[in-house]
Amino acid sequence: MSTPLISIIIPTYNAEKYFLCTIQSVLNQTYQNWEMIIVDDCSSDNTFELALKFTTTDSRIKVFKLEKNSGPAIARNMAIESAQGRYIAFLDSDDLWLPEKLEKQIKFMQEMDIAFSFTAYEKINEAGRPFQSFGVPQKISYPGLLKTCFIGCLTAIYDTEKLGKAYMPTNTKREDFATWLTILKKVEYAYGLQEVLAQYRVYGRQTSARKIRMAFENWYLYRHIEKLSLMQSSYYFAHYAVNGLLRTKFPGLARLLGKL
Repeated sequence: MSTPLISIIIPTYNAEKYFLCTIQSVLNQTYQNWEMIIVDDCSSDNTFELALKFTTTDSRIKVFKLEKNSGPAIARNMAIESAQGRYIAFLDSDDLWLPEKLEKQIKFMQEMDIAFSFTAYEKINEAGRPFQSFGVPQKISYPGLLKTCFIGCLTAIYDTEKLGKAYMPTNTKREDFATWLTILKKVEYAYGLQEVLAQYRVYGRQTSARKIRMAFENWYLYRHIEKLSLMQSSYYFAHYAVNGLLRTKFPGLARLLGKL
């Protein structure tokens, strides 16, 4: 396997509690040809100062700070603009990668000649204990992703030699979902590595209000970002709602339906 440079995109905002664990999960990778690009979104805690300390001991780590609080899409886009790697990978400042994540995923992409990939992942609580895993389909198309976004941002990697740089839209809070849809207009499929290689941190219980906001954002994405008709939007929104329930209550069945 060749070892091209991977650019790891990390937006940060008031993340000092878990940020060191996130960075350590990258330092622990068995694949070491990477650059880490951290963009701080005007944190009011010590996140930015913690990030700067890493630059004095590891030249692969670069840190930037936005002039004003602007949100994760703008922070990620600044990092993508600076990226020098062939591959772009994403990791948020409170999530974790397992040690072989990059090695296994890049090998998977090279052997299968894949432009865009993602992996299974698991949820962890605030103490770092896993409590739920999310499997992924072997591959997913644009229409399939509209039904359910199986691609966790912390697992996604794309090949800039095949796709160019894909920037995140700033007019939606589902910026990662919208980006994956944009990529899937260029390639037929994104391919899933069905091994848990990342950990997504969850805080407490998700409130009903947050679920409603997320549903609204999905509807907005269908109608105003993807510009689907009312009938198309209703069709995909129904799938989104049902699949969301299945992924929470019956994850095995949700994975099976995702392959159809």
